[in-house]
Amino acid sequence: MEWESDDKELKAAGAEPLPDGRRGLRIHGWDIESRKLCILNSLHLQRWEKELQTSHLPEMVFGDNCLVLKHVNSGTKFFFNAFDALVGWKHEALPPVEVPAAAKWKFRSKPLQEVVLDYDYTFTTPYCGSETVERNVECESAIPDEGSSCIPWEDCKEKIDLVALASKEPILFYDEIILYEDELADNGISFLTVKVRVMPSGWFLLLRFWLRVDGVLMRLRDTRLHCLFGEHNKSVILRESCWRETTFQALSSKGYPFDSAAYSDPSIIAERLPIVMQKTQKLNIMVPCKQ
Repeated sequence: MEWESDDKELKAAGAEPLPDGRRGLRIHGWDIESRKLCILNSLHLQRWEKELQTSHLPEMVFGDNCLVLKHVNSGTKFFFNAFDALVGWKHEALPPVEVPAAAKWKFRSKPLQEVVLDYDYTFTTPYCGSETVERNVECESAIPDEGSSCIPWEDCKEKIDLVALASKEPILFYDEIILYEDELADNGISFLTVKVRVMPSGWFLLLRFWLRVDGVLMRLRDTRLHCLFGEHNKSVILRESCWRETTFQALSSKGYPFDSAAYSDPSIIAERLPIVMQKTQKLNIMVPCKQ
């Protein structure tokens, strides 16, 4: 069911829908847009394989899906798409998860050939989003001009206040976008999604990679961004990255179920998975306009 905005709430928050039939809204100097289309066809998949220099891609790649958040006056833009995420997968190049039957999952069409599984068939990615700074703006950006893609994140100890985010503030816009998905030949699940919601006080998004190799491994990589609107179109953004991972055997040894059916929702079982990496960064966007 598609999200429908409330015109009165939009007006009260100083927001308006994006023009030209685009899905999203404009609020406090931000243009926030989501796009959801069909999975890639065979021709586009071949092009992606060539560009990524691989013969392996997830079963379902939503290559035209994306989420774009642009701070218009500063030119700061965050965007989330499948291609950049798969570039991250290719570069990280994790070793394949050791499962005896794994080779058969991906090479069922050649059962008589000896196959060496030499790539990460889970499509695990370190991707935390794409970003750039566009310079064709009317106001002079406070972000240093050190190249079109340089955004000066600073490490910090602040945390996103998830309790405050759970308050009953009107949701002006919400969407969930699937970037890619693979069911590991019915032996688990691997997917990458991004969710966004916009409130009068700011916007919040969750980029999530979730992997469950049944009976073997679970891996959760979350990136959260929270933007608080300030005066004069200023914004403060916190970005948290948290990677969790464990084996079914380790969970079973702690008394948790071994059955994969107990681990269908990563949001519910996330706290059972040990943290293997965590960091928080902060970005201040200020736009001193030329007089």
